[in-house]
Amino acid sequence: MADDRTVQVVVLNWRTALMSLAAADAALREMHGIDGGVTIVDNDSGDGSFEQMLAEAQRRGWLDTGRVAVVQSGWNGGYGAGNNHGIRQGLPDGRRPDLVYLLNSDAIPQPGAIRVLMDHLAAHSEAGFACSRLRGPDGEPHHTAFRFPSAAGEFEAASRSGPVTRLLRHKVVALPQPEVSCQVDWSAGASMMIRSDVLDWIGLFDEGFFLYFEETDLCRRAALVGSQTHYVVESEVVHIGSASTGMKEWRRVPDYWYDSRRRYFEKHHGRAGALVATAATLGGEAIWRLRCLIQRRETGVPRGHLVQLARHALRRQPLPVHVEKGSP
Repeated sequence: MADDRTVQVVVLNWRTALMSLAAADAALREMHGIDGGVTIVDNDSGDGSFEQMLAEAQRRGWLDTGRVAVVQSGWNGGYGAGNNHGIRQGLPDGRRPDLVYLLNSDAIPQPGAIRVLMDHLAAHSEAGFACSRLRGPDGEPHHTAFRFPSAAGEFEAASRSGPVTRLLRHKVVALPQPEVSCQVDWSAGASMMIRSDVLDWIGLFDEGFFLYFEETDLCRRAALVGSQTHYVVESEVVHIGSASTGMKEWRRVPDYWYDSRRRYFEKHHGRAGALVATAATLGGEAIWRLRCLIQRRETGVPRGHLVQLARHALRRQPLPVHVEKGSP
């Protein structure tokens, strides 16, 4: 039986024009025989990315096919806002898609990756999200299957202690690399397929998150209405990781990370729950630092991280205005 579902691929660019074009090109190859298209969103890069991608899309003849659109968000509201802008555009030919496939600019879907996610959602009506297995260009797996964050999970991660991990094994946020497709609480948004009907139900990304925790929040909101997130090992995507954010080279954690973390915990656990989670992190870090002191080793924690964590947690300010509702 022919599959008549439509798929909109959204590639969000911020100052990675060549990578975004490569991701879009790979997606187009994988979309062969699938009804839909690719929307490339420039998130107000301000470095000529939009013009470069538009010119290259025209040169390659993509715009003439009706399968590709290159659009400008108009402002850099972060990962969620940029993807929301792309989702709201609908397919390049104006139709509403049945499925939205979010693909990072530094992610290259391998043969069959998109079709596998489609087939998985078709076979599992309980799943609203299907996420790919990610690996680096060197073949090393990226661990992107997670539980939802909690105070206990924060304590376990910060303590870096075998006994603590064994005691709190059911609260560890980062799950062992799945060997078979399975349900998880949430997974990375680098390669994530979502039913449009689910987005109609729960809303789009919360734009109060500039970067980080936004896909965690989206998956949690879906879980609250009974829609599952599945990690699909048969869908493989090569992912460079942190190409836009530079996270691998951070010497100081940016303020938006602390703000996103606080927003997530306050939104889902309340102000008191957020403070408990921060206290748990500080307690875990105390254990880790004591161990490092005894062993005369570096902690590996960015300078000023714990002070900033506490300051952001204790700062009195309301949660910023956010946007969730919206239809593709």
